[in-house]
Amino acid sequence: MKWTRKSQRQSLVVLFLAVLFSGAALSDEWKARHGLVLPPGAPDLGVPAAPDAVFLSGPQTSDQTEKWRAGIKQWRKDRLAEYQYHDATLYQRPELAWTQHVFSQCQLLVWDRSFYDPDKREYTVDTFLADLERRIGPIDLVLIWPVYPNLGVDDRNQFDLLRDLPGGIPALRQVVEQFHRRGVRVMFPILAWDTGTRDEGAPPSTAFPQLLKEIGADGINFDTLESVPKDFRASSDAIGHPLALEPQFAVHDASLAWSNISWNDWVTWEDVAYPFIPMVSKAKWLEPRHTVDVTDRFTRDKTDSLQHAFFNGEGYATLENLWGFWYGMTPRDAETVLRITKIERAFPENLSSAEWEPHVPTLQAGVFASAFPTANSTLWTIVNRNEYDLTGEQLRVPVRPGVRYFDLWHGVELLPGANGAHATLSFTIDALGFAAVLATWENSASADALPELLKVIAARSAQPLAAYSREWKFVPQTMVPSAPTHAPAMAPTGMVRIPEADYDFAVQGIEIEGGNDPGVDVQYPWEDAPRRFHRKRVHISSFYMDRTPVSNQQFKEFLDATKYQPADGHNFLRDWKNGAYPSGWSSKPVAWVSIEDARAYAAWAGKRLPHDWEWQYAAQSSDGRTYPWGNDWNAQAVPPADHGRTMRARTNGDAHPNGASPFGVLDLEGNISQWTDEFRDAHTRAAIVRGGASYQPRGAVWYFPQTYRLDQHQKYLLMSPGRDRSGTIGFRCVVDAP
Repeated sequence: MKWTRKSQRQSLVVLFLAVLFSGAALSDEWKARHGLVLPPGAPDLGVPAAPDAVFLSGPQTSDQTEKWRAGIKQWRKDRLAEYQYHDATLYQRPELAWTQHVFSQCQLLVWDRSFYDPDKREYTVDTFLADLERRIGPIDLVLIWPVYPNLGVDDRNQFDLLRDLPGGIPALRQVVEQFHRRGVRVMFPILAWDTGTRDEGAPPSTAFPQLLKEIGADGINFDTLESVPKDFRASSDAIGHPLALEPQFAVHDASLAWSNISWNDWVTWEDVAYPFIPMVSKAKWLEPRHTVDVTDRFTRDKTDSLQHAFFNGEGYATLENLWGFWYGMTPRDAETVLRITKIERAFPENLSSAEWEPHVPTLQAGVFASAFPTANSTLWTIVNRNEYDLTGEQLRVPVRPGVRYFDLWHGVELLPGANGAHATLSFTIDALGFAAVLATWENSASADALPELLKVIAARSAQPLAAYSREWKFVPQTMVPSAPTHAPAMAPTGMVRIPEADYDFAVQGIEIEGGNDPGVDVQYPWEDAPRRFHRKRVHISSFYMDRTPVSNQQFKEFLDATKYQPADGHNFLRDWKNGAYPSGWSSKPVAWVSIEDARAYAAWAGKRLPHDWEWQYAAQSSDGRTYPWGNDWNAQAVPPADHGRTMRARTNGDAHPNGASPFGVLDLEGNISQWTDEFRDAHTRAAIVRGGASYQPRGAVWYFPQTYRLDQHQKYLLMSPGRDRSGTIGFRCVVDAP
């Protein structure tokens, strides 16, 4: 199977198969609205897709509308002929019909604290849904995300990380069943760019559908792709578990015939913005039965994308936990999602109508409407692009006996104002607001379902959207406290004394996405918001630090003395056998230990984990050097980089004396990452790890980023001890000095 796309346009697709750090390869890779923070030597990612890759521009004046409509109909005819697309049977298959009813979906990171409780060791699906439904209403589909940004921290591939979730496949099947009981379909993502970690031994197109069949999941989201490889359609059908296939970006090629659903994930930039006149979704226009959900993750005020979604009769994909920092919906945007999806969910037949007409006439300047007719009803979705309310006549409709009109935004019936063969419909549309009108015959099925819908909508519309705040707020963090240790009378064995100092602590996070928005990276106790860049003159009292990371032999002594067994033992000392480390590994740093395991060892030893700034000071001293040994890179001071698909063994902690810090501390960079501080907010837990590991999987800039610079640190998301343990993360301890 080839992970390729045929389009020659520069687009939003990532299919990055070049070698990381080679510096020679360029890519059509998608780029977030915020500049990415790339590992050293990583290639530039190019530019974002232009809006015409996703949308067709609307008519610029009302007198151009008919000519414009003829033009987009011809464009559709030409594209469908180019794709050799005829009435695709995919959209008629009953087992996949649910995709045409997805108007609200949510991406859920497995690290979100509403999804899993590590203390109770149980998934909390109801907790997650209760919070979401309270704010944005019911969802139809959840995309459970278990991979990026931690993928690549060791050689586990994306399928390993799915199997490594707490409880494994049996527990995941129960999770899917819980969502199904609540009427929510479930997808998992596949990452085309994961070509540098462990080889699965089978093509992704066969391995992943089989895995999802075991879990009972309903579909696959294709991260960074706009064209789904056809092999996935054939393989999921062949095993009797037809999956919905959802590329991240809008479909506009022959894959329309085997992809049921997609996102309109058009990333806005400073020089690219949604125009005043709404655009038309290409994928929706090509095949109205193809469900498209709009997403706009890094925009704080989502009015533009929400209006485009509603104008096009499309749903919305909510992404709030963005790789470990909370980019939550504002109250106004959340309420908007609740209302528009409530309306859309009631009329799926209209919204998949082949007779859909965008930019039908309206009576007020700056108001734009689409009409979705069926045999028994017509639904208008309407947006007001003006920054002021509009009250009065909005639509002109034919006078037809037996037709009733309803204002679905306010939950009331409309009485047409007759004027000859036509009548006008009058209602109010809020500034930058929404409206929906239904015309229905009295005895139609749509009329029967109206009373309950109107009742709910009327209750919600009692409070206009303008009453909901448009203010975006970051979520504050707290650092998990660390109790001081008993001060020993003399230096403990194997430890180095680090002198007291006033130290200029300067460090930045290297998260790939998020720019410098508040909420990215961490919030130290002296800061008023999480941020990427940190600088503080801190007073550091003298302490002792382990000269080398805790070794396998030292950890074995702890186990023998305490009989320690973690409550969550998954992956605990995964590279040991029968309670013993491999021969010759006594001096190698211990790995596959969680931060909880490390704290247990430290408590037994009368020690604690170092704070991030203590670790950096012990490695850097007060001269601000870039590496423990100086300002210039020295390949002899660290183990060689490991680019293999399977990790090699770590080196001994004292194997590279050239890498010593000014205080004589060894193995600070390039062999194994080391636990330091943990940070928490209402949604996520994460730890700062220092001393980048030797393992560097190649193939994409999206793997967990490593850094060997002392002015940079890594943020590692935490879920459960069994999932958090890694073959590249160990620890060293400190003791407070007198």
